[in-house]
Amino acid sequence: MSQPTLLAVSHGSADPAAAAAIGTLARQVSRLAPVLRVRVAFLSHAEPSLPGELAAAGRDTVLVPLLLSAGYHLTTDIARAASTAGARVAAPLGPDPLLTTALAARLAEAGVPAGTPVVLAAAGSADPAAAAGVRRQAGLLSELLDVQVVAAFAAAGLPSVPAAVSQLRATALTKVAIASYLLAPGHFHDQLSRAGADWVTEPLSGQPALAGLVIDRYRAASRAG
Repeated sequence: MSQPTLLAVSHGSADPAAAAAIGTLARQVSRLAPVLRVRVAFLSHAEPSLPGELAAAGRDTVLVPLLLSAGYHLTTDIARAASTAGARVAAPLGPDPLLTTALAARLAEAGVPAGTPVVLAAAGSADPAAAAGVRRQAGLLSELLDVQVVAAFAAAGLPSVPAAVSQLRATALTKVAIASYLLAPGHFHDQLSRAGADWVTEPLSGQPALAGLVIDRYRAASRAG
């Protein structure tokens, strides 16, 4: 019996670099698990669309949301499309220890010294569960690095990223780093460079740990099905 198709579903962005980053992630997944059929779809701003890819993939499909927390897109957009197509839906990528590994690697790549306090900068959501997930991820990163890590949000949610950077600098009396809790370049990541931190990491897409996490989520949903 063949394995279900892995359909990785991204939010999408008007920035072409975002779609390119998601494509790179999909290729990493394929290299790590060459037996899997891996497809990519976007909810908006880019092609191919989720309905189109679901129709092409067929019913034996597992949707892996390329989302770092729960929220409207997962509980409504993706869930509705999956229900219509008879497909399964995996859990969102975060929070997870593998993301902690990827975040720590990005901080090291940016040259952030050990002991530097960190603002974990997420896009944000009106869903309280999404914000809670970001704070849990901040806690995981804090445990690993043994530093203060504050969750903050570029759009919906408080504190804002600039406010968190300012407050952390005032209380820690030291330089502050932003760990980008975003998968790909785009509007939200562009905002981080203007938030007042001394270092800003690159988005998470491209980190090997992230591709492994996508496969983990797929396998868990496949077993549950």
